[in-house]
Amino acid sequence: MATAASCCCVSSHGHGLSRPLPRPRTARLRLVFPSAPSPRLSSRIPASPDPPLDVAAGDATGGQDDWPAPDDDQEDRDEGIGFQIQVSKVGKRNRRLVRARVRVHAPLEAVWATLTDYEGLADFIPGLSECRLLDQHDGFARLYQIGEQDLALGFKFNAKGTIDCYEGDMELLPAAGARRREIAFNMIDGDFKLFQGKWSVEEVDGSIVEGGGNSEEQEFQTTLSYLLELEPKLWVPVRLLEGRICSEIKNNLVCIREQAQRIHRLQHE
Repeated sequence: MATAASCCCVSSHGHGLSRPLPRPRTARLRLVFPSAPSPRLSSRIPASPDPPLDVAAGDATGGQDDWPAPDDDQEDRDEGIGFQIQVSKVGKRNRRLVRARVRVHAPLEAVWATLTDYEGLADFIPGLSECRLLDQHDGFARLYQIGEQDLALGFKFNAKGTIDCYEGDMELLPAAGARRREIAFNMIDGDFKLFQGKWSVEEVDGSIVEGGGNSEEQEFQTTLSYLLELEPKLWVPVRLLEGRICSEIKNNLVCIREQAQRIHRLQHE
């Protein structure tokens, strides 16, 4: 999960802003799975009794036509890797809904193994300084993450939080040979007023879809999707973070894609 890779988190530290650095470093927003202000606090935070409710505006997994047509929303595509991201305003002025997805040349199992390698996420996702597994049982995992980024004018934005993740069972879809598995996530302690969503891995049989063939990459067609609804605390205007969020979500999905494809290649060597 994210990255929710199975999931994701961003938060502020020291009111989100610190003194300018003499030489601001390259901006990086750590956005891959939320977590706690301190691992010591995790034992005092009760587990959520149920997975979070569906986020406000629906699903991230549908086809292109299922996404709303962009109006004033921010949207970006990379056709070379089948990547698409869209950021929409939702209800309150400071709340956003993010949909993103990328094509993966690996089976569902390889993508799932990558998402749920919680303690290994920091090894292959740049900018994620720490992702610690605090608790895990019966399809439930609690994660602790830390990250930071430099903003304009040398200001720094730190990120940390605690997130509960819920691993769903395999679903068989109506389309022949189609399967899906999801991870729902919800930040339970951190610097966001709202941070919840889901990761979804959907695989279809490449031999029965248009253009399918017999090559290894066409044995299956897998899509990794990400859905996030977030609202920062009042002292962090979300409009200042939208560009960074889009850039880092793309980086995270691409890193998960590449790691899943690497796992698949190693298994077939």
